[in-house]
Amino acid sequence: MATVSLRNLGKKYGKTEVLHGVNLDVADGEFVVFVGPSGCGKSTTLRMIAGLEDVTAGEVLINGAVVNHLEPKDRNIAMVFQNYAIYPHMTVRKNIGFGLRRSKMPAADKVARIEEVAALLSMTDYLDRKPAQLSGGQRQRVAIGRAMVRDPAVFLFDEPLSNLDAQLRSQMRLEIKKLHQRVNTTIIFVTHDQVEAMTMADRIVIMKDGHIQQVGTPAEVFHQPANIFVAQFIGAPSMNLLAGRVVAQGLEVAGRHIARKTGREIGAAITVGIRPDDLRVGDGPGSFEGRVSVLEPLGAETLAYVDIGGQEVIARADGRSPPALGAVVQLLVAPENLHLFDTDGVAIR
Repeated sequence: MATVSLRNLGKKYGKTEVLHGVNLDVADGEFVVFVGPSGCGKSTTLRMIAGLEDVTAGEVLINGAVVNHLEPKDRNIAMVFQNYAIYPHMTVRKNIGFGLRRSKMPAADKVARIEEVAALLSMTDYLDRKPAQLSGGQRQRVAIGRAMVRDPAVFLFDEPLSNLDAQLRSQMRLEIKKLHQRVNTTIIFVTHDQVEAMTMADRIVIMKDGHIQQVGTPAEVFHQPANIFVAQFIGAPSMNLLAGRVVAQGLEVAGRHIARKTGREIGAAITVGIRPDDLRVGDGPGSFEGRVSVLEPLGAETLAYVDIGGQEVIARADGRSPPALGAVVQLLVAPENLHLFDTDGVAIR
């Protein structure tokens, strides 16, 4: 196991700067997930940790030692890629054991280690099969096993689940999380899927345009987003954003007064964020009134798209008795569940 630290990490391709002074400390045994849109720099950061990309500026430290100039094989890390990268002509046993080919470990110990890893991944019955005889999820487990067999200090995962269908992705998320709980190795995982980030991570690193926007636990980034980008990127459906202004005794939003302290002067413009989970279609008087324009049934719940004063918001309704399309409804929200942002998009605490 190991700690990983990034100190003012920067990356340029020619004159184009893609990573801007990234700072982060990953604790020993921690599961950290980098998430963000395509091109945000998350995979580049991972590849710099692995030694697959040169560091333009700053330092990468593993267990407190700077590794900028070390080859990937000398960093005691293992990487699992999106496309499995397993050998089709080799059996599962040989694929898993490939990482031990240069090891001085006795042959009997290598066999034992391969079988130990296969057992951890529930692949013992498939050791003599070739990749063509395996499902997508099983192939990904072989790729993980090949990384595990060397017992690295740090596991790096680069979008390993993106080629799997939805059911397999869900299954593999659970398996990787269980694996981390068993082996307790430091894991850095890159994904563009915020559901993967929320369900797997001890902490999430949210990136945009080569900058870290926020680092926190899944609960922190969901309930206390640092800015509008984080607020809308984390959570599905995205947070509703409404234009508002500060008035005496609270806020004015979509023509309604809401009693909520802001610490801002009267007349100041703010953006009010409301999670769809916190905005409910109700029977009694509500915070807002609007007309239902679209309904999205999800089974237990129905998402209602509601027009309030020319602004569309998403609210949750009971799946058994949703409102009718075109109906005028009351939307209920507790003032303490509002998220407030200033004109720069930064959260007002």
